[in-house]
Amino acid sequence: MTITTPRMAATIERRLLVNYRVQPDAIAPILPDGLRPQLVDGSAVAGVCLIRLAHFRPAWFAPRAGHRSESAAHRIAVEWDGPRGVRTGVFIPRRHSASRLARAAGGRVFPGVHEAARVTSIESHDSVHVTVTSTDLRVDVAVDVAESADFRSSLFAGVEQASEFFRKDSLGLSPTRSLGLEALHLDTDAWRVQPGHIRHAASSFFDGLPTGAAELDHVLVMRDVPVVWSAERHADHWRR
Repeated sequence: MTITTPRMAATIERRLLVNYRVQPDAIAPILPDGLRPQLVDGSAVAGVCLIRLAHFRPAWFAPRAGHRSESAAHRIAVEWDGPRGVRTGVFIPRRHSASRLARAAGGRVFPGVHEAARVTSIESHDSVHVTVTSTDLRVDVAVDVAESADFRSSLFAGVEQASEFFRKDSLGLSPTRSLGLEALHLDTDAWRVQPGHIRHAASSFFDGLPTGAAELDHVLVMRDVPVVWSAERHADHWRR
């Protein structure tokens, strides 16, 4: 079932995109029928998004209104065949949130089923440390952030190329409560990222893949970016 939802707005106060280079054969079994890994230099691209939102609200509400939350989403870059050719986006097999509102409304009022988790973060002007803990998942990421930070990646030649790869995949697909798929667009006219230096990163999601299948590659950091989410209107070509 596709959820009819109003456009929702928020400000991304902080978002860490912690990205892995993954063997396609290891990640493909996780994907629903009709989706396949989007490859870069022969490898799949997957990761975890650690996000803090402020002012989450219907888009017509004043920006000062709204809800604040900390969440985590594991993501896999995917592609599929649509009526007008190949489309790209991300498949989100797992979402976790410390917000009771996100858990209650996700998959009901707006797309995106969230599971319960405890999220803790320690931040300064040049570092971020986020831990996510649930009954079946643990994520622990520590990142140094500075404007002069070098970008190092085996997937992308530079931060601009990496930024464009993730910017273009604005459509996120995730499981519904009835085990179908639902889609959500993320739109912003203020997209900007900067590289971070990973001091430590671990995710039981990626640790659960076959040994050596997932290699930590890089992290991108977003701060203070206004965004709007809207439901996908024409979804028959990817829906199960």
